[in-house]
Amino acid sequence: MWKSLAAVPLAFSLVNPAFAVAQEAPASQKSIPEQIVDAFNGVFGVHPGARSNHAKGVVVEGTFTPATSAASVSKAAHLQKTKVHVTVRFSNSTGIPTIPDNDPGAGPRGIALKFNLPDGSQTDIVGHSFNGFPTATAEEFKDFLLALGASKPGDPQPTAIEKFLNTHPAAKAFVTAPKPAPVSYGSLAYFGVNTFKFTNAGGVVTFGRYQILPISGQKFLAKEQVSKMGPDYLVDEIGERVRRGPVKFKLFLQVAEPGDKIDDPSIAWPANRKKIELGTIAITKATTESHTADKLLFLPGAVVPGIEAADPMIAVRSAAYPISFARRFKPQ
Repeated sequence: MWKSLAAVPLAFSLVNPAFAVAQEAPASQKSIPEQIVDAFNGVFGVHPGARSNHAKGVVVEGTFTPATSAASVSKAAHLQKTKVHVTVRFSNSTGIPTIPDNDPGAGPRGIALKFNLPDGSQTDIVGHSFNGFPTATAEEFKDFLLALGASKPGDPQPTAIEKFLNTHPAAKAFVTAPKPAPVSYGSLAYFGVNTFKFTNAGGVVTFGRYQILPISGQKFLAKEQVSKMGPDYLVDEIGERVRRGPVKFKLFLQVAEPGDKIDDPSIAWPANRKKIELGTIAITKATTESHTADKLLFLPGAVVPGIEAADPMIAVRSAAYPISFARRFKPQ
């Protein structure tokens, strides 16, 4: 069991227990977002300058052109007629900034988009390459991470994480689902697992989740190719790909139907749900941002009029990100 877990999203084999974070206050006195960041640090260690999760990534830039159907969904400024600038960060899983791109534990991959609006405001989307989340609630997610941190190779079975997975089928599905190595960050589909409420100019409300789909289709490496790739192959590849021409994605909204759970990110909605095209993301520029210590902050709850959070976990995630951000640049 341990061997199979080590080969999926959380790269247990790279974790050094010596990095475990000392609690500055009893966990019971900390907020859930603080406890979640502590738990991430307990699993992956403290790495100055790095995020507590998705520590290794690469920043690119481009444009977002709204589709004609976007305004029917929301009055949000970037979903009208004007093309806007976007900053995009692709990343690997784990809080280990040196994790090789071809490590089995580097998936699911992450994407974060920052839309820079004409009035100077910004709005973000955060997603990853697995359609679903390990748990339904932030409290359960904290317990998931604590179980990971409490489980080490050689522990008597069942380990803490095995016990957790045996009683949380969504988390077990997240951990054990195949996550093949992509050819490129630009050849993956990404999913926003949280639900948002969209309101158009006429007051019509739509509940939905984001999907970011590569126009060129998904492409993955064969198993025999993975070991031959370099530790930074995805970082290098996306830079070269962008220099050859725009890397394009379609942004869609998957629309909830009556009975769909809008407050449980661990449950993916059926694939046959209606999708509304919101626009095209065209990545046109590789940047010189460090792939381990860039200072960008993306917030799942950074929304603008016309979009509201509909899942309580969005607030917890948006509170945890600044905590992780502050710790990155705090002297150790």
